[in-house]
Amino acid sequence: MGRTVTPGDRRPDGAPGPGGERGAGTALLLGVVAVVLLLGFALAALGAAQRARETAQTSADLGALAAATALRSGRDPCEIARAAVERNRGTLAACVPEGGGVVGVTVTRAAAGLPGWPGGRARATARAGPRPTPAGP
Repeated sequence: MGRTVTPGDRRPDGAPGPGGERGAGTALLLGVVAVVLLLGFALAALGAAQRARETAQTSADLGALAAATALRSGRDPCEIARAAVERNRGTLAACVPEGGGVVGVTVTRAAAGLPGWPGGRARATARAGPRPTPAGP
């Protein structure tokens, strides 16, 4: 198991000398390095998830604007929204013309995962259309 302490390995106060603690610094250093690596991977995963969410929101915003413009022009809003979303690296999950020229769009986008861990999906929604007219007095 451990090294036998001989009388020559003792300090003047009788406690074991430095020979009895050999390798403790190495084990501590390995533990610290493992924690730092784990934190680094966690931050990388969080950054990837945030980037996917931002990209999904941008795709949803642009898709909703394109759909509302297409609806106003008499074209199919959901087909235009799909094209705009796909150009911005998203997947159109839902497109709902809500009446009054307003279109709601929901977009998903895959988030990159760490090696060995699958990534999730980021989801974002957006609505676009003319401003509602205020109710009369």
